[in-house]
Amino acid sequence: MEIVQDTNVFVSALRSQDGASAAVLDRCLALIDQAYLGASLYLEYEELISRESVWEGVPVSREEREMLFDDFCAAARWQRIYFLCRPNLPDVSDDHVMDLAVACGVEHLVTHNVRDFQRGELHFSLPEVVTPLQHL
Repeated sequence: MEIVQDTNVFVSALRSQDGASAAVLDRCLALIDQAYLGASLYLEYEELISRESVWEGVPVSREEREMLFDDFCAAARWQRIYFLCRPNLPDVSDDHVMDLAVACGVEHLVTHNVRDFQRGELHFSLPEVVTPLQHL
């Protein structure tokens, strides 16, 4: 299945390596699911990996996070975005994730913020916005 994985799924995967988020990440790394990245989402991941406050209490070093993200990037397909669906979502920092999912035509946008993505002004038949568990 083709998906866009929100950054909060990556964080959750590293916080709980036995949870649904970790399973989604594993499926992307194994190419069972095809993840997509665009420039804005890539930069959001990069910033997130270096923000130490997010990772307090997580037994994964910055180097390990970077290596895992490198592997994720190697497995992902790159998508350029030629149009923007903005303003759309209540949290404008989520708009670029929806833009990417629409541009790719993915089946699922996998996130823990389902409610925020469903409250947009524009509604699309695809992607379906789902939690990691719903995706699995």
